[in-house]
Amino acid sequence: MIEKKIVGSKELISILDLELFDLDAKIDTGADSNAIHCDDIFIDDDKMVHFTLLDEVHESYHGKKMMIPLYKVKKVKSSNGVIQYRPSIKVAVKFMGKKYVAVISLTDRSDMQFPMLIGRKFLSGKFLVDVSKEYLCKQI
Repeated sequence: MIEKKIVGSKELISILDLELFDLDAKIDTGADSNAIHCDDIFIDDDKMVHFTLLDEVHESYHGKKMMIPLYKVKKVKSSNGVIQYRPSIKVAVKFMGKKYVAVISLTDRSDMQFPMLIGRKFLSGKFLVDVSKEYLCKQI
C-alpha cells in the first residue's frame, strides 16, 4: 500500500519547466484540475501556447511572457458553473519535495486569492489533505 503524504490547504509548488519557484497554491479538492493565473493567452499555428504570468506577490514572475507547447484544450466548468475551453500545458513540477508531471490549465484567476490551484486529479492517490494545516511543505 502506498503511503500518502499529508498536505495543507495552502502549499508551495514550483513549475520547473517554466522556472517558477515557490508559487503559493490553494489545494482544492472541489476542483478537478490544476490552474495557473495568466493573461494574453493565445495558441499559434505551431501549437505553441503564449501567455503572460500574473503574480503580484512574485515581482520576478509578474508580467513574464511565456511560450510552451500546447498539451491540449480542455473543457472546464469554472467555480461559477460556466463552461470554458482552456489551453493546458504538461510540465514538470516540484511539490512536497518530489518531482511530478502535471497538467495545468491557463486561465485568468484575477478574482481568486492564489495564482495557482491544485486540483484532485493531481492529488489523487498521492496525497491526503488536512484543511486545518497550511504550508506543510516547509517542514520537509
